[in-house]
Amino acid sequence: MLKDLKVVFMGTPEFSVNILEELIRETKVIGVVTQPDKVKGRGNKVTYPRIKEVALEHNLKVLQPIKIREDYQDILDLKPDIIITCAYGQIIPEAILNFPKYGCINVHASLLPELRGGAPIQHAIIDGYQETGVTIMYMDKGMDSGDIISTSKTEIKEDDTYLSLHDRLSLMGSRLLIETLPSIIKGENKRIKQDTNEVTFGYNIKREEELIDFNKSIIEIYNQIRGLNPEPGAYFLLNDKTVKVYLSEKIIDNTYQDKENGEIVKLDKKGLYIKAKDGLIKIEELQMEGKKRMDIASFLNGQREELVGIIVNRS
Repeated sequence: MLKDLKVVFMGTPEFSVNILEELIRETKVIGVVTQPDKVKGRGNKVTYPRIKEVALEHNLKVLQPIKIREDYQDILDLKPDIIITCAYGQIIPEAILNFPKYGCINVHASLLPELRGGAPIQHAIIDGYQETGVTIMYMDKGMDSGDIISTSKTEIKEDDTYLSLHDRLSLMGSRLLIETLPSIIKGENKRIKQDTNEVTFGYNIKREEELIDFNKSIIEIYNQIRGLNPEPGAYFLLNDKTVKVYLSEKIIDNTYQDKENGEIVKLDKKGLYIKAKDGLIKIEELQMEGKKRMDIASFLNGQREELVGIIVNRS
């Protein structure tokens, strides 16, 4: 049944790769829609969206409209049975939503109606969620507001980072999608309306949300650091230079109550210790501005005890 299903897939980042590859194995993918190429670096090198690279490896037709609201006829001309999206990055016009006979469905990395938006994985960790998951849903003209078809849950572990949770949810999403497609084709699935009273949002991370505020609790800071690891990376300012933090540990310690929040109180081979509202954040892996990511031992090669007493985020 699935082998004859004509699918147009729409996606852009790494998260959507597993979903596309699973669709290629199980269905008839007739086209891939992704964001336009970008020009990066001093050499103005053209870089492809990750999903385009995968599509070209499988000799699939690739469409990259700049504004899909204005440029979608080529997608309709492919005459798909179904359109499947995953982290595409643009609002889909109703002309596309209403076209395929089996509709347009989306793979979203949260348990809707929680964490609608473009950064649900980061926010699940940053906001202290105990569990999250993947939702397969029918698309409508709203943002992640369509009827739910199926879900799959996973616990958020104490040591999960954005990367580890991202990879787990991507695999879960690809499996759940293939399990769900037969019910969509047969029209046997139950459409569950989202409870608007339970809606939360996981909007794209803003630059100011990446800055660590050491006036917050150690659990809030710890969650922020791991929720932004490896990208875009939480950071603080040390002598006016950006220091990104990737690995940390929260330590309950009342020894330094006389110190200011944000003050470096200790530095040893195990970590850089900074006072927060209710304890210490021990930083174990970081990246100084203009340098490579390093563990604390490598950091110590260039820094000494004179850092103790400095208060970060001060210009």
